[in-house]
Amino acid sequence: MRILITGASGFIGSAIAAHLIVLRHEVVAVTHQGKSPLPDAWRQVQCDITKTSKETWLELLTGVDAVINCVGALQNAPGSSVEQIHHTGVRKLFEASSAAGVRRFIHFSAIGVDRATPSQFSASKRAGDAALTALPIDWVILRPSVVIGHAAFGGSALFRGASALPIIPKMPETAPLQVVQLDDVVQTVVFFLDPRSPSRITLELCGLERQSFNDIVAAYRQWFGWAPARSIEVPTALAKLPYLAGDFLSWLGWRPPIRSNARLEMTRGAVGDPEPWMQMTGVRPRTLSEVLTATPPSVQERWFAQLYFAKFLVFLTLVLFWVGTGVVSLGPGFEVGMAYMRAAGVDHMAPLGIVLGAISDIVIGIGIAFRRTCRIALYGALAISAFYATAGTILLPSLWFDPLGPMLKIWPIMALIVVALGIRTDR
Repeated sequence: MRILITGASGFIGSAIAAHLIVLRHEVVAVTHQGKSPLPDAWRQVQCDITKTSKETWLELLTGVDAVINCVGALQNAPGSSVEQIHHTGVRKLFEASSAAGVRRFIHFSAIGVDRATPSQFSASKRAGDAALTALPIDWVILRPSVVIGHAAFGGSALFRGASALPIIPKMPETAPLQVVQLDDVVQTVVFFLDPRSPSRITLELCGLERQSFNDIVAAYRQWFGWAPARSIEVPTALAKLPYLAGDFLSWLGWRPPIRSNARLEMTRGAVGDPEPWMQMTGVRPRTLSEVLTATPPSVQERWFAQLYFAKFLVFLTLVLFWVGTGVVSLGPGFEVGMAYMRAAGVDHMAPLGIVLGAISDIVIGIGIAFRRTCRIALYGALAISAFYATAGTILLPSLWFDPLGPMLKIWPIMALIVVALGIRTDR
């Protein structure tokens, strides 16, 4: 079959696409940014689902037998609207698929949207479902609970990262979860691609066990072989702070799983009835303990878990360091800088050099804070650090013997920048 998959670089979409390629299907991998990590895809297409016209979709759907829509976003962000992603934008793909005579359309929604829509995320998901079901096409709507898998992204990453904390926060007003394994979701998609399978149905994909967030974190911690951690109740007055921090990081272009929409969705929980899914497809959802038992943790898993929240600390440190040095150079440290420049014999260009250096530091720090410019800014930070070390050695070699170590401290900063470059991406 020739199958078009939107969101082919995402957590769910990439797993489905890779599995279908192994089964010798022709996969048209549609991604929003950059190339799909699927070198064996039959065709790779980059487009924004919120801006792609129906006519463009019709061209892409030539010869396509089935479409799998895996595009999703947790919350509005600069240049990104969940209403457009889940409803108004994807509706053009629905209509084009119907007009092109696509045999099967498999659409990923979210569990519980038929019962409650506490956030823009779930409300837009439900609206998208309604737009698809109104069309004369063989549709299948899959509503998974929190999907976890071997790859660390979203919930899978958060559970692992939280398990490495010495003290696990217990957030108020959180409902149970029935997490579902990514492999079971992929198996379900393969079932519904069969022309003999049912269509025009909606299924909830959820696990057999109801667990709290902390139960799942404890399971991962036990899997890693670490002793049980203490759990503390987070006061309601403080509980919103991590979500607001996540919203701010989202505005900077990052994709933290902890945001305001996540808080609203967690009050509803992610539970359902797996029995219809099991009876129709023959898929028996595996429990978290079964999956963890069958897969011993690797050193890479432990590294990731322990670096998950440390990553935020690394980037925060770099942003504060570069912005802070720039501000200090323009303010209380200006005369200190002038003294160094005079000692180096370049006092004629001291004011301009200090101001340009300070502005460069501030720009670097701000650039690191934004996800889109982070990589370039980190390389810029390496270059400027190397320049400071070289210029300082040439102009004022005595700095190497300063008891405060201004030259020696450049190297730990450069090492931290290299670490940041290594852990910058999240998928």
